[in-house]
Amino acid sequence: MFLSVVIPTYNRLPILEKCLRALEQQQLEAPISAYEVVVVDDGSTDDTVHWLLRHGSQFPHVRLVQQDHGGPAEGRNRGVDHARGDVIVFIDSDLVVTDSFLLSHARRLEQTWQQRGDRLCFTYGAVINTANFDDPTSEPHKLSDLSWAYFATGNVAIDREVLERSGLFDTRFRLYGWEDLELGERLRRMGVVLVRCPEAVGYHWHPPLSLEQVPRLIAVEGERAKMGLVFYRKHPTRRVRFIIQFTVLHRLLWELLTLGGLLNERSLRPLLAWLIRRGQPALAMELLRLPLNRIGVRALYREARAEGLA
Repeated sequence: MFLSVVIPTYNRLPILEKCLRALEQQQLEAPISAYEVVVVDDGSTDDTVHWLLRHGSQFPHVRLVQQDHGGPAEGRNRGVDHARGDVIVFIDSDLVVTDSFLLSHARRLEQTWQQRGDRLCFTYGAVINTANFDDPTSEPHKLSDLSWAYFATGNVAIDREVLERSGLFDTRFRLYGWEDLELGERLRRMGVVLVRCPEAVGYHWHPPLSLEQVPRLIAVEGERAKMGLVFYRKHPTRRVRFIIQFTVLHRLLWELLTLGGLLNERSLRPLLAWLIRRGQPALAMELLRLPLNRIGVRALYREARAEGLA
């Protein structure tokens, strides 16, 4: 089995270095015959490309592909085009994996192929969120790390031919959000099943919350709303409505939990600042999710009205 790890990246050099160093330490045992890491730089404006070119000898498995900034969907498709493997592994460039990561995916895939008699499946590994940059793999598994997504590109492996039959990623998803779950809807309709692979562990690093991040987090909700409608126009089903929170239930839920908007990013700011000073940025982030969800749902309905969908 030849595995191609496809990683789109945009201005994430510090954590990308940790990601790539971890991938160079993979256990190369049966059923893996070989592996490669295809890094697709999505028009980074930091030192990513120059750094990779200068230090390429330290990363013998890495091949660099460059493109103008077009988003992760376009980057992943380009990575698949350049990949040589018969199995594609998708991870994000801020994921640091264990040394048995690829072997765990490969063994679970081969086992499932033999049991099913076909390759209509993909393995979904564990993603543990962490803000510990120095030692991300020391983070314990938490209840909040559980994901109910069907297909999320933070940590999945799939037969290349099955992936290509699905049509790959829709490049209309140029902003933040939903391109992987939309592909998951097409895979599900093809009869491609999710196989949990908790042994394939990746540690997803993100910086601890600071108040300076709040405007960007709000902007992301607007992007998610626009891309959510791209998702819904392709799959106008009740299931997708629930996935993107395009329901009256979600409108009522976030209005209630934010007291009609009284709990917002401005009114919560002193409490968020206090929690951050007390060394509780993760708790502050969970609290901030309340108004962020309200902002996102309201933006979704606003976009839908403008397009005549609500």
